[in-house]
Amino acid sequence: MSKVLLVHGSCHGAWCFRDVIPALAALGHQAYAIDLPGHGDNPAPIETITLDAYRDAILDAIDEPVYLLGHSMAGYPISAAADHSPDKIKRLIYLCAYAAQNGKSLVDMRKEAPRQPLMQAITRTDDGLGFTVNLDQIETVFYHDCPADTIALARENLCVQAIAPQATPITLSHQFERVRKTYIRCENDQTIPPEYQLTMVQDWDQRDVYHMPTSHSPFFADPQGLAQLIHDIIEKDQKET
Repeated sequence: MSKVLLVHGSCHGAWCFRDVIPALAALGHQAYAIDLPGHGDNPAPIETITLDAYRDAILDAIDEPVYLLGHSMAGYPISAAADHSPDKIKRLIYLCAYAAQNGKSLVDMRKEAPRQPLMQAITRTDDGLGFTVNLDQIETVFYHDCPADTIALARENLCVQAIAPQATPITLSHQFERVRKTYIRCENDQTIPPEYQLTMVQDWDQRDVYHMPTSHSPFFADPQGLAQLIHDIIEKDQKET
């Protein structure tokens, strides 16, 4: 049995892993998810939400080494957590996520992508500190291959996303390099272009790069398949160590 901590992306919360957690449990793993500050059941004033706050929330949720999965935006805070406390993490798993690069913010990386499909679907908050995803476009950008009940769940729970954590450049040291890493690319992603996902990991050992034929939300589109892939990654990891 391995412990797996699941971290959500922009505007989401722990609720998005509701189908993956029991699927991982059925495969013998102890999986759990958290709400980052300002998401789900973890409210916080938007002006207090930072990349460091996300990092600290992740580290506070780890009491023994875990496989740490981050979806989409969460590629940044899981990278920050690994750099700060590498001994708490057995392996980072980036799920169609931004594979953080030293000195760059998530916004910097997003602008490097050849396309910006999400930008037409978001609206800034009046205070300029956050954004929301337009509800009439969530299926197009996030959930086009997901069951109707999961889209309804998302419609009820999507929240404001603070901009500051995404606009903050990250500093990564040799500590980060110590942590093993895996990338899961989603081939039909309409949020982070699949071709850019390949670009982000072009210098990685390609044996640590996997592919799923889904949208940006494999936790809804194929939770059983995602759980099986995480299980396979863990089994391979344990055989090699």
